[in-house]
Amino acid sequence: METQHILVVEDHESLLAAIQHVLEIEDYSVLTAIDGVEALDMMDKVRPDLIVADIMMPRMNGYEFYEAVRARPEWVPIPFIFLTARSEKEDMLKGKSLGVEDYIVKPFDPEELVIAVQARLKRTQAIQEASEADFEQLKQQIVNTLSHELRTPLTYIQGYTALALEDTHTAKYLQDFLLAIKGGADRLTRLVEDMLLLVQLDTGQAMKDFESLADVQQDLNGIVKHTVQQYAEQASTQDMTLQVETTPNPPQIRLCEPFFVNALGRLVDNAIRFSRNDGKQVTVSIRASDEWGEIIVQDEGIGIATISSNDSDRSTGKRWNSKVRG
Repeated sequence: METQHILVVEDHESLLAAIQHVLEIEDYSVLTAIDGVEALDMMDKVRPDLIVADIMMPRMNGYEFYEAVRARPEWVPIPFIFLTARSEKEDMLKGKSLGVEDYIVKPFDPEELVIAVQARLKRTQAIQEASEADFEQLKQQIVNTLSHELRTPLTYIQGYTALALEDTHTAKYLQDFLLAIKGGADRLTRLVEDMLLLVQLDTGQAMKDFESLADVQQDLNGIVKHTVQQYAEQASTQDMTLQVETTPNPPQIRLCEPFFVNALGRLVDNAIRFSRNDGKQVTVSIRASDEWGEIIVQDEGIGIATISSNDSDRSTGKRWNSKVRG
């Protein structure tokens, strides 16, 4: 379990040292400050898991410090305990009305402080775990929505549009409309698939799918050739050619074919779309070594700038290579 950091803000140095000692015995990492101004500076360097603060302090009292902490969105979840000698009911009500999680009156028993700290940290952890569970559920709902509610109507649009385009009796102007519809539907489908993949990666579902679907492939040449061929029409519309250079002894590589095809297809698509006007060819090469299979997608694009030793931009040259190892 990671060490939890507690920030104690108290202008009475002897009491500050005593509180630090009590909490360090419980294996907490204790940060100390003598007022709110110093505490805010410290929080910019280390984010505490809980704050214990006095109310009556110089420069910035506890209420002002609390409001300054809550003004920063990233600090809002940090639990806050007021520690004060003032026991009037109105002062406690004011602290609680601000949202302070607990209120301990001095003098206090060290065990009382430890129990309050433990309870607030435990409660914060429970809230965080519940929020994460809700968020994971929301992401799963997004996956389900993308998988069913969006994919299904898009399938109808693409399917019937393709059928209409195959009808030789369709008027030319209608074919133009249908092509525009098909292009939009194809683009939206790619967007849905990208969003679905992003959520799957974020939730860890993609890794589970890989482990369940991955297998040792005997025909890496065939998989690569088939994937590249799917982009032949796209390349042709830009007056480009696609070339695949296979290897006579392709390595046997464990891979998840849908993920591999997706990744390689993105590289080929990128190479076609971002090649310069004088770039007439995209070459996909397969190379093998004892441990690796290497896929190289090469085009005549603009290249990617690199940072030299003196931090100035420098061109990488005319060719951009991207390698995918299985």
